[in-house]
Amino acid sequence: MKILIINGPNLNLLGQREPGIYGKESMEACLEALRGRYPDVELTCYQSNVEGELINKLQEVGFGGVDGVVLNAGAYTHTSVALHDCIRSLTVPVVEVHISNVHRREEFRHHSLISSACRGVICGFGMDSYRLGIESFRSKACGAE
Repeated sequence: MKILIINGPNLNLLGQREPGIYGKESMEACLEALRGRYPDVELTCYQSNVEGELINKLQEVGFGGVDGVVLNAGAYTHTSVALHDCIRSLTVPVVEVHISNVHRREEFRHHSLISSACRGVICGFGMDSYRLGIESFRSKACGAE
C-alpha cells in the first residue's frame, strides 16, 4: 500500500508553530513513528506553502500513483475552491485531516471548502490525526461511497 501525506501552508513549521495548538512534534518525527508502526505501508510526505503546487502534486498521484492521500490543506481548507475541484477529479481517495479541532477555533475555520470532495474528515486528535487517516485506508473505510 502506498499513501501520500500532503501538508499545506505553514505545516513545515510543525513542532515550532503555536505548540499550544499544534503540539511540539515535528512532521519528521511523526513520519518516523508512522513508518515504524506501518512497515508494510510506503509512506511519503509532501509539503508546500503554494496552492498550485499542492494541486500539481494531487494531479500527479491522483489517478493511481498512490492508494490514498491524507491531506492537511491547512488554511487552504477554508479558502480553496481550486483544491476542492482538483480532489473531485481524482480517482484515488483523499481523507482530510486537521491536527486541531477546527470547530473549537475561530469561526472562519468552521467551514471547509474541501470536505465535500473528500472521502472523510478527521480533526482534533493532534498528530495522531495522520495515523487515523492512514487507518482509514488500511481498514478499507475509504472504499465506501
